[in-house]
Amino acid sequence: MSEKKATKNWFARRAEAEAKKDSLSFSERAGEGVGVLGVLLFLVLWVAHQTSSTGFFTSKFGPAETFLFYVPAVLGVVTPIAKVVVGRKNMLRPFETFQMGLGAVGGVWLFVVFPFDFSHLADVLPDFLQFLLLWISNDVAKVLMAIGIIGLSAAAAYSVMLYVFVRRELSKS
Repeated sequence: MSEKKATKNWFARRAEAEAKKDSLSFSERAGEGVGVLGVLLFLVLWVAHQTSSTGFFTSKFGPAETFLFYVPAVLGVVTPIAKVVVGRKNMLRPFETFQMGLGAVGGVWLFVVFPFDFSHLADVLPDFLQFLLLWISNDVAKVLMAIGIIGLSAAAAYSVMLYVFVRRELSKS
């Protein structure tokens, strides 16, 4: 048995471990709920900017940018809610992978077009909270977007492979 385990690569061992804990525990479900609240908070911030015409979204923010900006965020709410309802992780990995892939594609598009003016980012916050976001300039935002694009791309690729290998492990039992 130990010889068989020693011959498995890291990813195969990871998939085996993921298959064993495919069902969400109560604390994992609660964590998904906290994540949903965080995404909703950001959505409220962006919608406030758009409805208040603060200048954060520039004239370059058209229908394609709106779609690529909001749809991945909305899916970022739907996926964890579905996980909580279904109670399984691997079953929803393809949907989660689609969300990450769309987020990466949208991130690239928004990075190139850059329809934002981050000097207005804090405008929708009360005066006593504006200092929290004043440090984010357009240049800082572009760096953070680049990191996000790379991270989402890598996470999507990892998620696809993990889905396939965990599914294989789950079918064994």
